[in-house]
Amino acid sequence: MQAPTQSFYFEHGPKAIILLHAFASGPVDVRLLARRLERSNYSIYAPLLTGHGTPDFKDIILQGSPEVWLADTQRAIQFMRDKGFESLSIFGISLGGIFAARALELHPELVGGGSFGSPIVRKRQFSVHATFIQMAKANYIRYKTDPRVMAEKLQWLDDHIDVTLQKISDFSAVVAGDLSKIHQPYFIGQGMKDELVNPESGRLVRDQLINSDVSYHEYPAASHMITVNSAHQQLETDLSRFLTKIYE
Repeated sequence: MQAPTQSFYFEHGPKAIILLHAFASGPVDVRLLARRLERSNYSIYAPLLTGHGTPDFKDIILQGSPEVWLADTQRAIQFMRDKGFESLSIFGISLGGIFAARALELHPELVGGGSFGSPIVRKRQFSVHATFIQMAKANYIRYKTDPRVMAEKLQWLDDHIDVTLQKISDFSAVVAGDLSKIHQPYFIGQGMKDELVNPESGRLVRDQLINSDVSYHEYPAASHMITVNSAHQQLETDLSRFLTKIYE
């Protein structure tokens, strides 16, 4: 059986970055980006959000919630503070971007941050229900779950996931309502072929960051996971430029 996904911490230079992963995934979402930034002398922490990275996707629903994941984010900030880092920024992809934005709203001492393909502001709902079930099935197969047990678990997820998705939507609405509280520089990356999040989401976030210096980037041919897909190299380049400015 494969080992559960874990958080990772790359200690390198005095400038620190927290990277938050997507829903129903894990820190692998941001490992490629983290290694690129580490080579540029940044220290990186990517926490595993509660309920994620286990053999059973039911844990995401039974153990996790927006409140729990916000607490995870707060602990990540404290983890880096305890390591002695004073210059700290925070970024997230998809779900992680919602909590990165919330962290910036709640922690004005953070030097900056941003979001990649994140549904913080929603013009129309994009359902991730089917994608979640597909990811759950792939995970159960990965962990060699008995087919009968897997069928039962998938049915349970099909019956319960929408409640969690609604909680995430409600939480993101609160975050969107407070975007004017962000005064730090903010980076937005958006794949314009995003199949899970409205590609207009990035612009909608940009337009509500009225008190922030926003660095907005579109990747025309890229789908949702721009930290690992065809856009990742350009994203890494754009983000590196942004970081150079905010850590001056």
